[in-house]
Amino acid sequence: MPTRRHLLCALPAIWLSMAFTPARAQTTALPAALGKPGTLLVLRHARAPGVGDPDHFKPGDCATQRNLDAEGRSQAKLLGERLKAAGFRPTFIASSAWCRCQDTAQLMNLGPVRTEPLLNSFFNADRATRDAQMQKLSRYIDGLDPRGGPYLFVTHQVVITALTGHNAESAGGVLIELPAKGDVKKATEFPALTS
Repeated sequence: MPTRRHLLCALPAIWLSMAFTPARAQTTALPAALGKPGTLLVLRHARAPGVGDPDHFKPGDCATQRNLDAEGRSQAKLLGERLKAAGFRPTFIASSAWCRCQDTAQLMNLGPVRTEPLLNSFFNADRATRDAQMQKLSRYIDGLDPRGGPYLFVTHQVVITALTGHNAESAGGVLIELPAKGDVKKATEFPALTS
């Protein structure tokens, strides 16, 4: 868990139907939070059917990976459009090296995308590997300028869960406030949007 983060809200497959559960969140506050400096939106890649990667997986070879399907590509494009409409203009975008994350980030069309290995999946890794990666990622996030941003990371469900304790559906994630000072706050989850 990040040590100096205020987790504002877990985002579903954002605004694909603009139908959040009223008891859990107010949709009117979300766009303003997204556009603020000092926020980090950590998203799971768009829809890529299956779990993990095939046994012959190679990080640099998309043909060996689990990739976005047509629905996932459409989902990523729509997500980018909805984020732009909400005033979200990230000043820095980083993605896992996995093709499904890279493709999601590119299809969202929100700006140049940098590959960040700390966002890579550790689906079949041992606990020590996972914990070491999460410690480094938490320090990386702690180093982001809270006066800068907003920032966007595209990663995997396992990374989001290890980082925040929350699951994320395809194209969903967590919005994190980067306060100069402050306590860790509980994230608010939203239901997944499926259409």
